[in-house]
Amino acid sequence: MGETRRLLILYGSQTGTAQDTAERLAREARRRLFSVKVASLNDYPVGELIKEKMVVFVCATTGQGDPPDNMQTFWRFILRKNLPGNSLANLHYAVLGLGDSSYPKFNFVAKKLHKRLEQLGAMAVMKVGLSDEQHDLGQDAVIDPWSSDLWEHLLKLSPLPLGKDVIRADVRPPPRYRVIFSGDTVNHVHSLRPLSGDEKPSQERPFLAPLLANDRVTAPDHFQDVRLVRLNIRGSNIQYTPGDVAMIQPQNIEERVNQFLTHMGLDGSQTFHLQQNDPDVTVPSVLTKPVTVEEVVRCYFDISSVPRRSFFEILSHFSEDELEREKLQEFCTPEGQDDLFSYCNRVRRTILEVMADFHQTSKRVPFEYLFDLIPQMQPRAFSIASSPQAHPQEVQLLMAVVRYRTKLHTPRQGVCSTWLSTLTPDPDCKVPLWVKPGTITFPKDPTLPVVMVGPGTGVAPFRSYIHEKAVNGYGGNYLFFGCRGEKADFYCREEWETLVQKQLLTLYTAFSRDQEDKIYVQDRIKENGALIWKLLNKESAYFYIAGNAKRMPDDVRAIMKKLVEEHGGKSEEEAEAYLQSLERNRRWQVEAWS
Repeated sequence: MGETRRLLILYGSQTGTAQDTAERLAREARRRLFSVKVASLNDYPVGELIKEKMVVFVCATTGQGDPPDNMQTFWRFILRKNLPGNSLANLHYAVLGLGDSSYPKFNFVAKKLHKRLEQLGAMAVMKVGLSDEQHDLGQDAVIDPWSSDLWEHLLKLSPLPLGKDVIRADVRPPPRYRVIFSGDTVNHVHSLRPLSGDEKPSQERPFLAPLLANDRVTAPDHFQDVRLVRLNIRGSNIQYTPGDVAMIQPQNIEERVNQFLTHMGLDGSQTFHLQQNDPDVTVPSVLTKPVTVEEVVRCYFDISSVPRRSFFEILSHFSEDELEREKLQEFCTPEGQDDLFSYCNRVRRTILEVMADFHQTSKRVPFEYLFDLIPQMQPRAFSIASSPQAHPQEVQLLMAVVRYRTKLHTPRQGVCSTWLSTLTPDPDCKVPLWVKPGTITFPKDPTLPVVMVGPGTGVAPFRSYIHEKAVNGYGGNYLFFGCRGEKADFYCREEWETLVQKQLLTLYTAFSRDQEDKIYVQDRIKENGALIWKLLNKESAYFYIAGNAKRMPDDVRAIMKKLVEEHGGKSEEEAEAYLQSLERNRRWQVEAWS
């Protein structure tokens, strides 16, 4: 294949979704006889972009329009003002955004990247794709038609070699990796070698933090289990500030690991390592050295995630049962997307459960193909709830144990929160951990007042900041905290009351279920509108919101807009402009999650 038939696919995402989508596009490209390289945006030497002919970018947006971690180096480079306007004149490109319309800056990074590439002279082969997690059919509702158009455009730019055809979809592609079994003795997937010098923990080498405490902070009879998890970071080289985020690499619980091993007929004690089977696909660093089958199922395979359509496409290649094969193939067609969504996404059915449903097919999958079939387990992010000054050598997390019901008999459980909730304090009980900057930053001047809206576990970063200021005797903290009931889930009540008594905190609570009419944080904000306006307008206060992205951030913003109109004497347009000016100056920040 000539150089003109090379396709580069670059991805950036906080989760594994972008990588999964990129690799799915790569499989389709190889069917069209392209030579394909897939890499995260940070791993690709961005200076080489001027040599590329065709590139597909798959990127997500985080926080308030920020690029994900594995895209930030690339992002800083591509936005440099000194880049020549024709530097990418030889590049044809397409951008696919992975977004969630419940966030205010929907697919902001994809839109901005598309515009920036055009400014640098690159030629878009098609319109930017803007997928939406909130769509009834999920992101595939946009990805499927977008990718169909992509291949049509790319094949016009780079036609198939003379006499060659597109490889049929029912032809099984080779596995990405070769599995080499051995009898070597192995350690944990994450190296136990002590961190040296100034080396800081990272995803490749997390710090194994001893668990100090795992205390429930909700009432025993309350439906939701929320934990204050304390981790020892002594000797880790971890330094953090309020607003930073702890990244936890989770594990599958023992019950699910055993179910998977039994179903697949695998010997968990066997050791192996991976080698490249495709020159364009590199082996994950944690699997280049020997590990056991049990470890890779426990620490690497995300068997509790909801499978994407590519899962069914790969699985269908191994089906010899007529009924199972027909259903798998139906799920892979445009006509079968409604049924697939009802079967998988609506009820949050896991990979492990799907493999049990299609047991005749799944048990036939060779071990090496499991790395194509099952995505890698991704780290989970938690806002740090502790202050480095008030809680030295510790990272504390305020974590809700995710558990909810769908139409399926077995309740759905969060992978990371369920695993963490099973752990008990013990010197040998260690949690893989590293720290990264969060999406919110607090003012450097501790004398400035700060208004914080943090219902539920959204209060975590504010606990960190309030304690940090309190250690040094600074007040000016105004916290709006909301929960269901004063006796059920009033997290850290004694701490707050002590700080109130010391005049280091002004606390407003909203207990939504303690009276007939529900009261939320936005109601308390409305009641204290004059004070908030005074803090913002006269005292240069900062305003923060943290919590669930569904409705609360938008509801708070709507109340704040009316508050500015009423107490600031501004028109609707002027109030909106005022809030936007706060956002531009970082005096209004939101950390929300879905």
